[in-house]
Amino acid sequence: MRLKAIRKAKGISQLKLAMDLNMNQNTISRYETGEREPGLAELIQIANYFHVSLDYLLEQTDNPERNL
Repeated sequence: MRLKAIRKAKGISQLKLAMDLNMNQNTISRYETGEREPGLAELIQIANYFHVSLDYLLEQTDNPERNL
């Protein structure tokens, strides 16, 4: 998952992301290290937050554009 790369590229800390998404900072850290995997609802929430597609977030494509 590209979460860490996207977050760092946007200059957002784990704590800010966690607060904005109403999550725990440890949860974000575990998502980034692969220690824990987000559920579908969390994946959608993260993709929407960064305005990227789920496929891009999950490294299925290199195109971040969402097809709405």
